[in-house]
Amino acid sequence: MIGYISDNLLIPILDFFYGLVPSYGLAIVALTVVIRLALFPLSAGSIRSARRMRIAQPVMQQRQAEIRSKYANEPQKQQEELGKLMKEFGSPLSGCLPLLVQMPILFALFATLRGSPFADVPYTFNLKVLPADQIATVEPRPFNTPSHSIFVTATQHVPVIGSLEKGLKLGVGETGKVDLHTREGGSFASVLDGVENGDAFNPTWSVTKGEGIVSVDSDGTIHALAPGDAVVEGKIPGLAARSGFLFIKALGQVGFLTDGAVNWDVAILVASFGATLFVSQLLSGMGMPANPQQATANKITPVMITAMFLFFPLPAGVLLYMVVANIFQGVQTWLLSREALPDNLQKILDKQLAQQTVAATAGNAPASGRLPFEPKGRK
Repeated sequence: MIGYISDNLLIPILDFFYGLVPSYGLAIVALTVVIRLALFPLSAGSIRSARRMRIAQPVMQQRQAEIRSKYANEPQKQQEELGKLMKEFGSPLSGCLPLLVQMPILFALFATLRGSPFADVPYTFNLKVLPADQIATVEPRPFNTPSHSIFVTATQHVPVIGSLEKGLKLGVGETGKVDLHTREGGSFASVLDGVENGDAFNPTWSVTKGEGIVSVDSDGTIHALAPGDAVVEGKIPGLAARSGFLFIKALGQVGFLTDGAVNWDVAILVASFGATLFVSQLLSGMGMPANPQQATANKITPVMITAMFLFFPLPAGVLLYMVVANIFQGVQTWLLSREALPDNLQKILDKQLAQQTVAATAGNAPASGRLPFEPKGRK
């Protein structure tokens, strides 16, 4: 499903924007904004639900406890009253459905930006080499990789599949050749015949695991040398993987360190992602009662997620998308936080804010979301 959405929805939109402004960086920005605008009604529903639940949750928990205590011996009446409570304030799960509906599109967008033309596309084969006397009992099962749309020019791309006719199990002494082909069965080499500088898109083959178990030739022919497990990978270069945008040297650059040298463009993108995520979370709490636990989570979560990209690096083009998406999310959150609440929730919110002010004045609650054990800032 993700591949279908990518090939039939996202890549055509990408082609359209690249046709308007021949810049893959701008195409990423435009594609992100368009998809986020299309998903606005769904994500807005999730944001509204989270905002309302944050206000109503304390009251709902108290009312639920009272109902369960009062009707402990009347299950039917208890369910009836709980249903009325949900009808009054809404279900905490109501915000999950819009999120689930938009996830396939967001995953497809993420996958699109990790592939051609923005990054080199890998075709991976997890092989098992068996002794010659055992392979005779194994029935060959052809193996096909997932299809990837490979850009060979700015306006031409073709879905390419990697196939191994003998399957992933080979006997010692056997060979198997990887066939890269289109969905219609034409060879990838024939696609490159009519492309200027088509040799630049020939795949490079390597053994990423089990070098003494298999070897691979430059044309994708695999030789089984000894029993064991091995991984062979072929990579087709991404058309725009080495293209720059603004301060980004290469959209396909992965990691902020390369051979000990710092890639400052990637470092800036990672830091920007953390900063925009932090601001977006702060905006989600605008006008809400102080919640020390939530405030602490808002401080820690962006740091943890940002640090994760140091160990699980992403291509610069994907990071660019994530920064733009965070900015869009922050603006959307700010706009929705200014919407009027239903009267019942507004009354609860006014009461919570009044209680917070009284408690803070009396010195019984931390101000500005500060935890009780945190020192006060210097004036």
